[in-house]
Amino acid sequence: MRDIDSILPNGKGVWIPIDHAVSDYPVNGLENLDKLMDKISKANAIIAQKGVISHYNRDELNLVAHLSASTRHAGNRESEKVIVGTAKEAVERGAKGVSVQVNLGSPFEPEMIERLGFITADAHELGIPTLGMIYPRGENLSIIDGDDTKGAAHAARLAFELGCNVVKTIWTGSEESFRKVTESVPIPVLIAGGPSGSSTEEILTIVYDSIQAGGSGVCMGRQVFSHQYPDRMVNALLMIVHEGATVSQAITNSGL
Repeated sequence: MRDIDSILPNGKGVWIPIDHAVSDYPVNGLENLDKLMDKISKANAIIAQKGVISHYNRDELNLVAHLSASTRHAGNRESEKVIVGTAKEAVERGAKGVSVQVNLGSPFEPEMIERLGFITADAHELGIPTLGMIYPRGENLSIIDGDDTKGAAHAARLAFELGCNVVKTIWTGSEESFRKVTESVPIPVLIAGGPSGSSTEEILTIVYDSIQAGGSGVCMGRQVFSHQYPDRMVNALLMIVHEGATVSQAITNSGL
């Protein structure tokens, strides 16, 4: 599969999604993309909507096109993600992969699953990787008794079985429970950002713990682009994910 080693070196990745302004804007940290791109350019991949992909398509950036969209203005359909592009278009605009979101438990889950299936089929034909952003968080979410992964293992399995090459899902709160997520699939599992309001040390600790539990890295947006020092945050994440650094080492060596 082309380009996957550049965005997931040795099967691990620090991916920074910056697509949030489609759902809601203004967003702290996304006001000036020119400056932000320079600060996060060392990330293994930057996930963005197709217009951003075209505008910032340059050699030093590994871009992944997020093909899902919704806005805060959709009323009771806010949780429904529709498809706003194709895998072929994404490649033509300069993307090295594509991304699709499914909200498990949403009243519109079936439609989102179907859309994911269409995109993985097209991406497979083109030989490019697909990220499944699968979040167990909808109003109809039905967690099996005893599932301490809070639906995250199911989310990861859905992504794998429908053809995704990498999955992003929630941190489950402990190494023990998150290991059940990573062991449920043979594809890389990236974690979303931790709870809003978390300190830098708390965020990096979650990342470190996820790696110890078999995780393959992060797909974190606000915890990076809204940080006071996005570039230093990217460096710290790279140290933990790719170099096996401890949290204290990453904080010290990145200047956080």
